[in-house]
Amino acid sequence: MTRQPPGWLEPLLTRLGSARTEDFTRLATPAEGGRESAVLVLLGEEPGTGPDVLILQRAATLRNHAGQPAFPGGAADPEDADASATALREANEEVNLDPASVTVLAELPRLWIPVSDFVVTPVLAWWHTPHPVHPREPAEVAHVARLPIAELVDPANRMRVRHPSGWIGPAFSARGMLVWGFTAGVLAALLEMGGWARPWRGRVIDLPPIGAAPAPSAGTEEVDESALR
Repeated sequence: MTRQPPGWLEPLLTRLGSARTEDFTRLATPAEGGRESAVLVLLGEEPGTGPDVLILQRAATLRNHAGQPAFPGGAADPEDADASATALREANEEVNLDPASVTVLAELPRLWIPVSDFVVTPVLAWWHTPHPVHPREPAEVAHVARLPIAELVDPANRMRVRHPSGWIGPAFSARGMLVWGFTAGVLAALLEMGGWARPWRGRVIDLPPIGAAPAPSAGTEEVDESALR
């Protein structure tokens, strides 16, 4: 059975038809090398709050990306048919997402994260049959939430964060989560492409010492103040 995405997704899907790596990052993706991985950008909708995106928060005890909010996802397995299969498998393993409840809409350009040498394919999907999700391995995933798009685009919830290394990138504050790094960069680009972004003025805050390394990709490099108006 073919699931038609809702009308509010149409502008984003139309724009993604011509999307390039440069729309998400200034960093070129290497032609060779890098560990292939994928993340699931899962958009849904709830009565009363409208469109939302599924975000998890990694456990604070992890060696890499401790405490950092992220899209579900991870490294590809040899058995995965493609990036979509990787993203759906990882989402099931991390938060018990039923792949049958999801309609994959598009695979975005492959994006390089130099600090980990991962080459990540964001997979955009529509959650046509939402259901309760939860961390399957609390030692890896501490929390999972659906963040409303309306809250993410609220100028009061948008900012830039400064990492101790000096790196500065976009961030969102919603439902007790500070979303930054690669995830925030992809979100910022998609909100613009979908026509949902609202004008805001950039304030810069210092990144709390979570122990996570910066991920200079997907819009996370320092930007001009004029782009924030």
